[in-house]
Amino acid sequence: MIACLEQRFLPESEAVSGSSGDDATRDDEEDLALLRTLELQGSLEFPSPSCPPPPAARDFGGVYQLRPAAVVRPASAEDVAAVVRLAARSPRLTVAVRGNGHSIYGQAMAAGGVILEMRPSLSGMELVPGRAPGDHPAVRAGGGALWEDVLHWCVEEHGLAPRSWTDYLGLTVGGTLSVGGISGQAFRYGPQSCNVLELEVVTGGGDTVVCSESHNPDLFFAALGGLGQFGVITRATIPLQPAPDMVRWVRVVYSDFGEYAGDAEWLVSRAAAEAGDEFDYVEGFAFVNGDDPVNGWDSVPLEPGQRFDAARIPPGSGPVLYCLEVGLHYTLRDHLDAIGKRVLGMLGRLRHVRGLEFAADVSYRGFLLRVKRAEAAAKASGIWDSAPHPWLNLFVAKADVADFDGRVFKHILHRGVGGPMLVYPLLKSK
Repeated sequence: MIACLEQRFLPESEAVSGSSGDDATRDDEEDLALLRTLELQGSLEFPSPSCPPPPAARDFGGVYQLRPAAVVRPASAEDVAAVVRLAARSPRLTVAVRGNGHSIYGQAMAAGGVILEMRPSLSGMELVPGRAPGDHPAVRAGGGALWEDVLHWCVEEHGLAPRSWTDYLGLTVGGTLSVGGISGQAFRYGPQSCNVLELEVVTGGGDTVVCSESHNPDLFFAALGGLGQFGVITRATIPLQPAPDMVRWVRVVYSDFGEYAGDAEWLVSRAAAEAGDEFDYVEGFAFVNGDDPVNGWDSVPLEPGQRFDAARIPPGSGPVLYCLEVGLHYTLRDHLDAIGKRVLGMLGRLRHVRGLEFAADVSYRGFLLRVKRAEAAAKASGIWDSAPHPWLNLFVAKADVADFDGRVFKHILHRGVGGPMLVYPLLKSK
C-alpha cells in the first residue's frame, strides 16, 4: 500500500538522529510515552531496537529499511483516528499506512514513527444493494482487504466482480485506490480509483468521514489517487458486474513499434468498439529480441507446450520486440468455435508477425491471478523476497512515445531489466 500522512526519505541512521543525542533520546521517550496512552481495540507493538527490524521496516522495493517506533494493528476506523489524533499532538511523530507492504521506495514506512498495519483486521467485506433499481450490488471492503480476496469472495459467493483491476492482486483496496490502480481494463472502465461509489476516510485531523461524489466530494476526489496525503482510506464501496467464466488470452508479436502502438491504440478506440473489435483487456510489453531467460523470446508463450519460433522474426528487426496482450471474456454457455472465430476476426486486421500468435483459454480468476503464479515461481527461486525491486511507472504522451521507444527501449534497456517492461495505451478520457 502506497499511502502515508508524512514521509521522510532518509537512511535509517540519519532518520532517527536529532539535534543532539540527549535531545533525540528525550524526544523519543516523550513520543513513546504519548503512544502508551493510546486506548485501542486493536494491538500496539514497540519493536525492540536490539531485535531484527520488523516486517513494517521493509517493503517490496527492498531499497530502504526504516525502523518504526511503534506498529499499530487497528481493529476499526476509530483506532486509526485515535493514532492520527495522537500524532498531531507531537511535532515529530509521523504516521504511515501499510497495506501489504508493496510500496517501492519506502513510502509506507515511518522512521521513528508509527506504522498502521491495515491487515488483517481492516479487511472485511459485505455486499450492499445497488443505488438505483436494476443496479448490480456493490462490495463494501475494508481498506486492508486484498484484491485477490475481493476477487474470490465476490466471484465464489455472488458470481460478481469489480470492473477494473491491477495486474497483481496481492495489494490492498486502500493502497491501490490511493495511487490509482491500472491494468488492461482501464481503457474501458478507467483505473480502480474511477470505480468507487463511496469511501470512509480518516482525515489528517483524526475525523472519520464518509464521502462520495455527492457527499463531501472534495475529500472523496482528494483521497482517490491522493497518495494518502489527504487521509487514510479505511473502507471503500466498489461497484460490481456479473463475472465471466472464462477468458480467451492471446499474445501476438511485433517487430515494428509504430505498428504495435498503432494497433494497440486502435483496440482501445471507439472505432474498434463500433466495429465489434473490442477486447475486454488490452496490455502489452517490450521484450529482448534474443534468448534472455527473463526478458527474451521465452517470456511470450502462454503455455508450456507453446514454442516461440525465432525464425519468423523479420530480418533486420531491432534489439527489442513487442508483444500485444489481449483478453476476451466469455461464459461456459458460449461455443468455443464461435469464440475462436470472433477472436481471429478481431486479430485479422492487426499487423503483427504472422506465426507468432499464442492463445490459451483460462478461467476468469486464473487470468486475473496470472501474476500470482509468477510470484510463486519467483519465491521458489528466492528472487521475490531477497532481491530489490526498483520500479517506475510513467505516463507518456502519444506524440512522444515513438521517441521514448527509440531512446529508452532500443538503447538504454535493449538488454532488458530482469523483469517486465510494460507499454500499452490508456485513454485520457478515462
